[in-house]
Amino acid sequence: MRFMLNIVSAEFARETLLRRLPLDEIPVSPRVLERLNATFGEPITAEEAVRRILRDVRLRGDAALLAWTQQLDGVTLSPQGIAVPKAEIAAAYDHVSREAVQALERAAERIRRFHARPVAQSWMMTELGGVLGQLIRPLARVGVYVPAGSAPLPSSLLMTALVARAAGVPEIIVCSPPQRESGKPHPLVLVAADIAQVDAVYAVGGAQAIGAMAFGTATIPRVDKICGPGNLFVVLAKKQVFGVCGIDALPGPTETVIVADESATPAWVAADLLAQAEHSGGTALLLTPSRALAEAVSAEIELQVHLLPEPNRSEVLDSLEHRSGAVICKTLEEAIALADEFAPEHLCLSVRDPWAWVDRVRNAGGVFVGEHSYEVLGDYVAGPSHVMPTGGTARFTSPLNVLDFVRVMNVIALDQTSAQQLAPLAVALAEAEGLHAHARAAQLRLT
Repeated sequence: MRFMLNIVSAEFARETLLRRLPLDEIPVSPRVLERLNATFGEPITAEEAVRRILRDVRLRGDAALLAWTQQLDGVTLSPQGIAVPKAEIAAAYDHVSREAVQALERAAERIRRFHARPVAQSWMMTELGGVLGQLIRPLARVGVYVPAGSAPLPSSLLMTALVARAAGVPEIIVCSPPQRESGKPHPLVLVAADIAQVDAVYAVGGAQAIGAMAFGTATIPRVDKICGPGNLFVVLAKKQVFGVCGIDALPGPTETVIVADESATPAWVAADLLAQAEHSGGTALLLTPSRALAEAVSAEIELQVHLLPEPNRSEVLDSLEHRSGAVICKTLEEAIALADEFAPEHLCLSVRDPWAWVDRVRNAGGVFVGEHSYEVLGDYVAGPSHVMPTGGTARFTSPLNVLDFVRVMNVIALDQTSAQQLAPLAVALAEAEGLHAHARAAQLRLT
């Protein structure tokens, strides 16, 4: 089967490849809809299904978790089976290769070191009369969701839990779906949880896990914030519990934009595009002023895609056909401007002098500078968290970092003289707003 990468103009790309669907318009496959209808006994949307699951978890707690785990995951758990015992976490090492364990340990070391740098500290000032300032306090408890649908994601556990720990969060819990064979999360997830030294692991997945962490049950404690990726149902659940607790983001399909010139290595660019397309629903775009490079990359993709096993190959081909391609730009300046307009999760600069272009980048979750800083290294072992904004949200939000796990409290400790001087101002503003009790509270202090 011959495959050719879509090669389009920048104008055409704006109307096609660079368009994104809102979360509530992401299509649900007919197979999933059929299963939903069978589960609930009537036609139902994904959003309504999530709403009912969350309501049930809020009202029935552990009983709802057991019922939905049986119904949706096909796994029968006992009430005691929700929490994974420490001994079973330790036993998971027997089912994971030593090479994978060593890679997770080395990745964890780099993640810890990168996020150990202090980025926010409490401070106080006396210049405005008395003492004013801000106190930085870590969240008390954080919940990490780790999916295990098409593949377990132990790297996401490290990239989330270790950042929370670096921020000083004292308690971190993990929820991950149970496997049908064992009734426990995937061994890779359990090993990563042990390496990250989380406080507890629960064999619960899907929207019901998000509900458990948001509302709390007899077994799973309520958390202050939920982090981690997941499928559409997990994302919808995070959206619906926001306000009950915090969430990190509403992650959409992953995306990579590679800006490249004629100096780029076609085989490497092709491999990086294929790696991104391997994610379900992923978008992989090449922006270049060189049609010769685009055609060489297309030829390399045709060679490399057939080296992939199934089902990875089918997933990649679907992504390349519908959500990916090469965009021919007039110049590198136009390519960078187009990338900024798209605001990708990952922006890779595969150009002759990449540092010359870094300052021109305004919107991206992460900037990968040069061909040796390829995105797969960021996925696993570079150090910064790979949890980055998707769907264009890099225009106004940041990759996961320690600031996501702390809160700021203002401190107001004015001295008597300053309070007396400020009271008339407060009275004037309160009366202007029609809040007369406010004005009186300040007026009473005037002597």
